[in-house]
Amino acid sequence: MRRLPRALLLPLPLALLVAAGAPEAPVSAPRSLVWGPGLQAGVVLPVRYFYLQAVTSEGQNLTRSPPGQTLFKVVIKSLSPKELVRIHIPKPLDRNDGTFLMRYRMYETVNEGLKIEVLYGDEHVAQSPYILKGPVYHEYCECPEEDPQAWQKTLSCPTKEPQIAKDFASFPSINLQQMLNEVPKRFGDERGAIVHYTILNNHIYRRSLGKYTDFKMFSDEILLSLARKVLLPDLEFYVNLGDWPLEHRKVNETPGPLPIISWCGSLDSRDVILPTYDITHSTLEAMRGVTNDLLSIQGNTGPSWINKTEKAFFRGRDSREERLQLVQLAKENPQLLDAGITGYFFFQEKEKELGKAKLIGFFDFFKYKYQVNVDGTVAAYRYPYLMLGDSLVLKQDSPYYEHFYLALKPWKHYVPIKRNLSDLLEKVKWAKENDGEAKKIAKEGQLTARELLQPHRLYCYYYRVLQKYAERQSSKPEIRDGMELVPQPKDNESICQCHRKRPLREEL
Repeated sequence: MRRLPRALLLPLPLALLVAAGAPEAPVSAPRSLVWGPGLQAGVVLPVRYFYLQAVTSEGQNLTRSPPGQTLFKVVIKSLSPKELVRIHIPKPLDRNDGTFLMRYRMYETVNEGLKIEVLYGDEHVAQSPYILKGPVYHEYCECPEEDPQAWQKTLSCPTKEPQIAKDFASFPSINLQQMLNEVPKRFGDERGAIVHYTILNNHIYRRSLGKYTDFKMFSDEILLSLARKVLLPDLEFYVNLGDWPLEHRKVNETPGPLPIISWCGSLDSRDVILPTYDITHSTLEAMRGVTNDLLSIQGNTGPSWINKTEKAFFRGRDSREERLQLVQLAKENPQLLDAGITGYFFFQEKEKELGKAKLIGFFDFFKYKYQVNVDGTVAAYRYPYLMLGDSLVLKQDSPYYEHFYLALKPWKHYVPIKRNLSDLLEKVKWAKENDGEAKKIAKEGQLTARELLQPHRLYCYYYRVLQKYAERQSSKPEIRDGMELVPQPKDNESICQCHRKRPLREEL
């Protein structure tokens, strides 16, 4: 039976399940498959996206790119000739496995709707053209959905998130007064990196606690983006902007742990985890301010498996001692490992001994068959991008984790290596000697990462954390002394007329 793409969001007829075929066979536009959130008007994202699976005339999935330059293209127009809309539509991203990723970024809202034509040459693909009945909002329209359940259903949000359940198991209730009394004293000193937020009537208020709070720009932007899309619950919480998780009290201690929200967790802490600022910011700025994001990486995974260099690869800063050990291993075993430090800060005295490597574009990492993932100060935030590539990831054992790690299993999605790297060379040799199994693990990891790290799921995750937090809060949130309103960005080039069934809640 032919395997359907793992990122499938829309159901497909059972009749389309056929055996995988030879990649050289010609593409059938009518039999090819198109699906994804970018075909739904209600899924408002900075960059909308959908997927395409090339299928032959015999109904067989292509498992490699069609020969020659791709003939797939996307044309998007307003349904009404009276509505002119700017839409950035880059070329399809070829994922080198018979599937393509289509992206578009809207710069205006259309009230009548959009017509999306997916073409192979001049022939319509699957059910093209796709009609998105308006209004179709762009990213900066402040038109939140009043019904959070309807919004989550539209986005096909998962009903369960294991990490969220695990994080909140320590907090059956949240004592807001305890938070107000303790957080500023424990974590808000001059060296602190804490921001105190209140969400009230879908407005965001905050005050900074400590000196190192510049990264509030990242928490601000995702909260504002979320508030433009769905009505948020009223709540009050603290976000840790620093690298390390903060709350190390155990559940049975008195006083107990506090639910500080952080971007990274650890086995000895109790922080509530959100997707990192890195993948969140890159999602918000995709096709605009950044080049590496959760979508673009999927079309830039380097040569095919058989043509990749059979070495393990690493480039990065000197933010952990094991990274220095990695470079030394590479010097002693250049036939197995290519590793270099691109910048020295923590161990500047080692630069003369180990040398400094030239910077290399992240997409070029995937010229190598094996990728070594070693912690930085905490979890290495490159890990999601490595998993989305098509190289085998050799992941260092670590006490640190991001929001999606629970879904990934050693020897199924990646190959584990000891924290002191003592078995790294052994694992590289194993991968070289067991190429078929290594390729299988790499592909399984990539497919799982594609499913877990879809940009719309980041919004689902953020909302679910805020929802769970609000449900457990013991008292009503307030706008505290020193808080200021975080304003929505002004989009002077576009006027958004929101089509709501009922008005937002009245201001206090």
